[in-house]
Amino acid sequence: MSEISPFARTLEQELLALLRGASLECLVCGEFVMHGSDGGVFCPECGSQLGDEIAVAAGSMANAG
Repeated sequence: MSEISPFARTLEQELLALLRGASLECLVCGEFVMHGSDGGVFCPECGSQLGDEIAVAAGSMANAG
């Protein structure tokens, strides 16, 4: 029987892969993500964002205007 890995560890690995550019797939909807110049990652399809607080705030302001 195979062992099940903890969900939090797997999610953390996926988030880190997104931030370093190793993964190009949105964890929410599965579409391709875009990498911003500020180091943040965002999905143009569903609007989810990943990055540090400054990158996410900058992305929210850019999408609002």
